[in-house]
Amino acid sequence: MSSNIQIEKVCQWCGKNFIARTTQTAYCSKRCAEHAYKDRKRKEKMELCKEEVRRVQTGMKEIDEKEFLTPRQAAQYLGLCYKTFYIYINKGVIKAWKLNRKTLVKRSDIDTLFAATERTTIAREETPISEFYTTQEVLDKYQVSNGWFWKVCKEKKIPKTVYRGKNMWSKAHVDRAFAKKPTPEGITEWYTVAEIQEKFGMTLSAIYNLASKEGIPKTKVGKEVRYSKNHFDVAKGVAEPEPPAEYTIAEAMVKFGMTRDQLYHYVKTYKITRTKRGKFTYLSRKELDDLLAPPTI
Repeated sequence: MSSNIQIEKVCQWCGKNFIARTTQTAYCSKRCAEHAYKDRKRKEKMELCKEEVRRVQTGMKEIDEKEFLTPRQAAQYLGLCYKTFYIYINKGVIKAWKLNRKTLVKRSDIDTLFAATERTTIAREETPISEFYTTQEVLDKYQVSNGWFWKVCKEKKIPKTVYRGKNMWSKAHVDRAFAKKPTPEGITEWYTVAEIQEKFGMTLSAIYNLASKEGIPKTKVGKEVRYSKNHFDVAKGVAEPEPPAEYTIAEAMVKFGMTRDQLYHYVKTYKITRTKRGKFTYLSRKELDDLLAPPTI
């Protein structure tokens, strides 16, 4: 039920006179009440921040005045989490004394620790660069395009200077950046991309997808990428894959009709070559086939 009392009051936010109907009304409008509420909350937050600063300053002052600190105080002194500080205590990096159930650290020990571990940084001597390539010399030597060359230079941050209007590139850095990757061992026959397109009628994207999916070995000759002929033929189903050089334990048990214990007896007795990759053990196929081959007369 609304009041019939009319009281003239002054708004505590904007300072205007207004007619209030209760003695508790402090603001002339909802807008002034909202502004006053936000201002009050803002001041409360500022006071909390100031209180936190005072608490930290008081705590640090107390720490500076103490000769012995608890682990929590020592962690605060170093700006560390107290759990991290306990790790340093357990590793013996920081000395601590245990008195019954209380652990104490001497503040002077912490100061001495850092005073004893001061390091001097030795400036590295820069080796002057005296041998350079011009851009054209690099393109001719490594058979790469101008765009690709600039891309590699940007990625590898190859040192460059300008001499008589020409870009000069550090010879040693260029040779390292464009050094040929070693060709996969045992592969002598290669397809060019054009040969694959002609033989199998594949698009460029199809070639790249198949090579990536099957892990086909590749090499680069100048600008040209080449793919292993045998691996590509196997991937396309026009050649038979080479038999693997190793048995898994399960494959050997099935082929020779042995239990695991029997198989390991032969492996250990006759010193069959075995390799472990991850959680799987592999046995030499040739050695096992020669050992367990059917007898002949």
